[in-house]
Amino acid sequence: MNLRVAAVQYRLEDISSFAQFAEQVTHYVRNASEYEVQFLLFPEFLTTQLLSMTDSKGNALKIEDLPSFTDDYVNLFRGLAAEYGMHIIGGTHVIADAAGKRRNVAHLFDPDGRVVTQAKLHLTPTEVAEWNMAPGEGLEVFDTPFGTMAMLTCYDIEFPEIVRMARAKGANIIFCPSCTDDRHGFYRVRYCCHARTIENQIYIVTTGTVGSLRKVDFMRANFGQAAILSPNDIPFPPAGIIAEGVINEDMLVVGDLDVSLLEKVRAAGSVTTWRDRRTDLYPDWK
Repeated sequence: MNLRVAAVQYRLEDISSFAQFAEQVTHYVRNASEYEVQFLLFPEFLTTQLLSMTDSKGNALKIEDLPSFTDDYVNLFRGLAAEYGMHIIGGTHVIADAAGKRRNVAHLFDPDGRVVTQAKLHLTPTEVAEWNMAPGEGLEVFDTPFGTMAMLTCYDIEFPEIVRMARAKGANIIFCPSCTDDRHGFYRVRYCCHARTIENQIYIVTTGTVGSLRKVDFMRANFGQAAILSPNDIPFPPAGIIAEGVINEDMLVVGDLDVSLLEKVRAAGSVTTWRDRRTDLYPDWK
């Protein structure tokens, strides 16, 4: 199974209306459609750009205001996925669940109108202490016409166990939307993405925010780069990098994935890390 994927290095900048947000998002989707992309990934905390819109007193909106945009967000991305026949991971958006808990949730929009979600499972100190968020309560994988995939957001990728669980459930591709404000955070995520491709012999597509929201607390600095990563073995590019962007530039990164190669290296690669895991010494997941 072959597919073409793309990741957006999304430039955050202050806006004054939802229409401006929609115009910017649509630009990237149209750009990806020109490359005949099947899956498009946007970064974590994409919709914090909406917080740069001001209230009646000229103050930036607060994180508790973000769930009020959920219907508009879903309608925008659902419409774009249908119009362009594309699977779109719309980054993450902060929602409030039925119990009033605030969660950071990745959304996958299919061309047929299906919308599936995965809440972030591991939260950073800022998300907990400053934004009063709650973690997700379970891992899902999602079947698509191009195979099984999972969405693990930023900090999630730094926990090998959860990625191992996604692979055990059948995921061949992990989409990892991210948002980091400095080099330290960026490289934590990036290096862990590489490690997870080697441990599980999977593809990972990741991207982050760039630019700055001058009015929004904790979003004033962003350090990001998109990358499409493979296991580090002979059938794949050297260093396991299929494609990567220019750090902190506004751009689209595109690459092709051959899922059949994953099965080949799992069976007879230079190393066979998935097959050789010692389940007699440490647990596996069903």
